[in-house]
Amino acid sequence: MKRFVKLWIASFLLLASLSLSSWAADHGSANEAKAMVQKALDAMKKNGIDATITEINKRDGQYMDRDLYVVVYDMNGKNLAHLNPKMVGKEMIDLTDVDGKFFIRERIELVKAKGKAWQDYKFVNPVSKQIEPKSMYVEKFENVIVGCGIYK
Repeated sequence: MKRFVKLWIASFLLLASLSLSSWAADHGSANEAKAMVQKALDAMKKNGIDATITEINKRDGQYMDRDLYVVVYDMNGKNLAHLNPKMVGKEMIDLTDVDGKFFIRERIELVKAKGKAWQDYKFVNPVSKQIEPKSMYVEKFENVIVGCGIYK
């Protein structure tokens, strides 16, 4: 009986580790999100803000990886770049998450105060298509906010 229990526990732990590996492979990390923001910022410094926004909006994969994607907003809450083309060009200052949080307003205030920050809110995961808790890393560059988030 002890042998059976040990075998069952070992099997469970193996399956759990495989599930976590699969989950990790499908989800971006905080370090990867920050690296994607840095990649976009480097491109903006080299090629200009407008040219980089054009590249981000091409959706060719350069600024997307699994559930990670770069977004760009102006300092008034207008979306300039997003995975969802329906959001691009829209004024989002009054957008709230499912809990009623004005997360674009908060994002603007965070970068005004700190220049860069992590922000928590809820948003639709492009992989699962479900509303999930999200943490977005944002940095201010000149007159725009560049961000990339992870789903928790």
